[in-house]
Amino acid sequence: MSVAAAPAVAAPGVERLDGLDVLRGLTVAGMLVVNTPGTWEHAYPQLLHAEWNGWTYTDTIFPFFLFIVGVSMEISFTRRTEKGATRADLLRHTAARGAAIFGIGLALNALSFVLFHKEHLRIPGVLQRIGVCFLAAGLIRLLLGRRGVLPAAVTLLLLYWGLMKFVPVPGYGTGRLDVEGNLAAYVDRLVLGAHTWKAGWDPEGPLSTLPAIATTLFGSMAGALLSARMDLRRKIKVLLAAGAAGAAIGALWGTVFPINKNLWTSSYAVFMSGLAAIALAVCLWIVDERGGKAWAAPFRWLGRNALAIFTLSLLAVLMLLWIKVAGPDGKAWSLYATIYRTVFAHTADPRLGSLLFALAFLAVFVAIAGWMNRRRIFLKL
Repeated sequence: MSVAAAPAVAAPGVERLDGLDVLRGLTVAGMLVVNTPGTWEHAYPQLLHAEWNGWTYTDTIFPFFLFIVGVSMEISFTRRTEKGATRADLLRHTAARGAAIFGIGLALNALSFVLFHKEHLRIPGVLQRIGVCFLAAGLIRLLLGRRGVLPAAVTLLLLYWGLMKFVPVPGYGTGRLDVEGNLAAYVDRLVLGAHTWKAGWDPEGPLSTLPAIATTLFGSMAGALLSARMDLRRKIKVLLAAGAAGAAIGALWGTVFPINKNLWTSSYAVFMSGLAAIALAVCLWIVDERGGKAWAAPFRWLGRNALAIFTLSLLAVLMLLWIKVAGPDGKAWSLYATIYRTVFAHTADPRLGSLLFALAFLAVFVAIAGWMNRRRIFLKL
């Protein structure tokens, strides 16, 4: 990880788009809020994942982030190429960055395993999937070129759909999409054994990473559009049209292959990529086209140090849960629970208190991101 004294200056032909930073920051902010309720027993439905099929606001966050990873990857490739980087240089950078992101995620899982004396170390995770998707999408883009990105994404989505629908699962049969009987869960058990998030399956498992790579590739296509030499307003219109088409296709596909975040179904990948493209177009229009940057400053701070803020927030949660203090009942409470129960758990609606805790947690990291921005500290891999 390196510390840059200032954000990278765009190469000729690739303007810096604050709207992209803002969308990344909004996504990180959403991630912090949904990951840190005061208590999981009391949370608004939209701040929880859909139990299985369907989607909530929370289910938009991870695919939005992967889409943005693809956008940023393509813009980075363009800038580096214009500065003289070769394809071999880009391949080395992609492999190193993907491995580093995966390693950070695994290290955080290992820390949790040690601190809380868990029986099994979880191998997959959010950062691990980001690392794998960045690596795979980067290799596809660099080896096949821009023209190969869409065919590769479509192939991955159709392959995953075919595997999930037509490959029989021992003991369950063919085409099952329930929690235990689906092929992705079977592969989780076969490859990961007990090293999963829940017994018998993991939402970031190996097979369901295939359509997640496609999500990243769709972001790469959006990045190619933003790197093109054309008027920003035209780019926004194309993004809106493509996003609307993607959302419609995903919703239609969802009637036969349900939208499901845990399985990262092909319909989910297409639908969420469409919504992400629309969100990016809206941010670009408000922030870059219309000049509405003042209100967006906190999200721009978060967006420019997204990986650092997300990693630090996970470390903070682990420490808050690990540190124990004596509660009023004489029992040991985690510092996390102590802060929530002492300060936030007195609202008439417990869901509001739980949300206020999450917003306070977010405010701390907005302040950290703002301090890093003022100091011109930008942590990059």
